[in-house]
Amino acid sequence: MTPQSSTFTSWDGSRIHYLAWVPETPADRAVVYCHRGHEYGGRWQDTIEHLGLEGFAHFAWDARGHGDSEGEQGHAPSVAAVARDLDVFVRHVSSSQGIPMENIVVVGHSVGAVVVAAWVHDYAPLIRGMVLGTPAFRVKLYIPFAIPLLRLRQKLFGKGEVKSYVKASVLTHDKEQAALYTADKKIFPQISVHMLLDLYDTSTRVIEDAGAIITPALLLTAGSDWVVDVGAQDKFFEGLSSSRKAKKHFPGFYHAIFHEKERAKVVDSVRGFVLGLFERKPDAVALLDADTKGFTKTEYDRLCGPGSWHFEAIRKAMHWAGPLSRGVELGISSGFDSGVTLDYVYRNKPQGDFGIGEWIDRSYLESIGWKGIRRRRQHLERRLETLIREVHERRGSVDLVDIATGGGRYVLETLHRLDKVPVSAHLQDYKEVNIRAASRLRDELGLKSVVIRQGDAFQLDAGLPAGQQYDIGIVSGLFELFPENGPVLQSLRQLASRIRPGGYLIYTNQPWHPQLEFIARVLGNREGRSWIMRRRTQAEMDQLVASVGLVKSGMDIDDWGIFTVSVARQPGA
Repeated sequence: MTPQSSTFTSWDGSRIHYLAWVPETPADRAVVYCHRGHEYGGRWQDTIEHLGLEGFAHFAWDARGHGDSEGEQGHAPSVAAVARDLDVFVRHVSSSQGIPMENIVVVGHSVGAVVVAAWVHDYAPLIRGMVLGTPAFRVKLYIPFAIPLLRLRQKLFGKGEVKSYVKASVLTHDKEQAALYTADKKIFPQISVHMLLDLYDTSTRVIEDAGAIITPALLLTAGSDWVVDVGAQDKFFEGLSSSRKAKKHFPGFYHAIFHEKERAKVVDSVRGFVLGLFERKPDAVALLDADTKGFTKTEYDRLCGPGSWHFEAIRKAMHWAGPLSRGVELGISSGFDSGVTLDYVYRNKPQGDFGIGEWIDRSYLESIGWKGIRRRRQHLERRLETLIREVHERRGSVDLVDIATGGGRYVLETLHRLDKVPVSAHLQDYKEVNIRAASRLRDELGLKSVVIRQGDAFQLDAGLPAGQQYDIGIVSGLFELFPENGPVLQSLRQLASRIRPGGYLIYTNQPWHPQLEFIARVLGNREGRSWIMRRRTQAEMDQLVASVGLVKSGMDIDDWGIFTVSVARQPGA
């Protein structure tokens, strides 16, 4: 099979190179391949030929910074950035080839397998299945305290590279393949320090939260792997919620299983799994009742119970010293999940008393959760601006509704930047203090076409003008605060009924948070109670939106995997 060379433009404008093995008769099924670290897409040629999957098209990319793709060699902004590239790539394959997402299988090897796992976890794509070959969840660095030392090096010296210690002789028993690997000038032996550390951190998150993954999965492990830890792979596999999952262990195999001496065994396993996925319709894992059963409900119930004594000590210390910090004082008085707190976090200007108060406030505002919130705002504003421009070009004017706007800053400042675009906006919130704050900002910005009213996001028909339809609906930071799915579905149904055919919904989610227990044990919410959240996996949140007839079309997520901003479209028009 002779591949065709092509490129696609990724989310940041980078040109990513890929190879396409497309049969003469148009295929309605595809396999997408992600190579291991240091390598490039052409290394999959032998595997693709020996798979012998008739009726399938095959696509293998050069990840950014590798092969013929753009980007500094061996570098990428983060694992999350590469996972976002993969989301764009698979959607490009689907749209350009006319192959439904549910007819696509994604195969990843080593670092590429971690990228695939992170993408499936974070984006919950509706693909047919995934194959993870010797995923590099835990790279064997063989140096005591290697990860802390690398973190220190990065802090002291910034950008840097680590040269791989791995020789071809410990990747494969096949001497011919080892010689080809050593002689291949397109294989780059270095990896950036920050990518190595981010690989570790992303893997930690994905392993701990593997229960969020429902995609059918095949895990391939090697018995004599000198590169990565098999134990981490086993832990990931055990945590998967996939209705169809299989693990195949190859005793004596080295890490590069797709180039091993007896690689036919690996190819046979992949072929059997892929063909098996297409013997019946895709598995439908229903998550609309995940608020009553499942691992996030179990986690929520645990957080509702008693916690360790040290959390109470932290809470008391915060209430004692907190008033020195404007942000902490605001959270204590109005709730750490309130609209006024969120607006303060958005402004990100530390304030406090006696010097130490400002230092406390700066540390508070730089916590990982608030950094994620500010990144969510950036994603919200970018998505909103893009949709407003698209609707304006199509219809000439834009009608917008935000059903729980809080202080309204992200909407109002976006509308101010687009002052030449005719937008009629209806913003509502249930708290009077938020309405006053949003109204002040609207008046400061001179936005005369924005109506701000008090209203209940779960009783939209009682608050929105009768019969009014909208081009863009927004629900941000709301559903994350409510553990039950019933009210969320009610709100979504009412909102979806107000979105015109061809219109859009922007919705947010919090599929993961590294400080979830700290928040539940220490911080108070807007109602004066403990701020206890039930996480919704992205798959669950997307199913809730899909259940009211909207079709997801895009998503953004921060580098830490905490907050997502998604767009869904109302079919028609």
